[in-house]
Amino acid sequence: MGWGPIGRKGDENLRRRREEDERSAGRLPGLLAEVSEAERALVAAQDAGAGAEEMNRLGTALDAALTAAMRAAYAEERLLVGARGYTDRIYRRKRLARPDVRAATERAELLLTARETHRLHGVQRIPRRPAGV
Repeated sequence: MGWGPIGRKGDENLRRRREEDERSAGRLPGLLAEVSEAERALVAAQDAGAGAEEMNRLGTALDAALTAAMRAAYAEERLLVGARGYTDRIYRRKRLARPDVRAATERAELLLTARETHRLHGVQRIPRRPAGV
């Protein structure tokens, strides 16, 4: 078999991964809008003095939105690196230094940091109820 832009011709696993990344990266603007909306809802609930269950629900929704947006941002980064970057680590490292790829990496890492910070400090814990109550 000959070589194509994504490894060996007919390598369906790499082709499938690339297609998944294309779909995911295409949803990034909508996912960023979802993050903004979830964050606004959480802040509004905090200002209104919502209960622990509501705050937990909204915090979990923001976590899910941040996770989806972060994954889409990393998919966008992989697309910008190019098809060869899926199999050639040296090529990938060189492409990561390009300004457009750097910007995508920075966006993905900002989302990752925001998600981790939110997980540590932003999700309201619900008090446990004793058994039998």
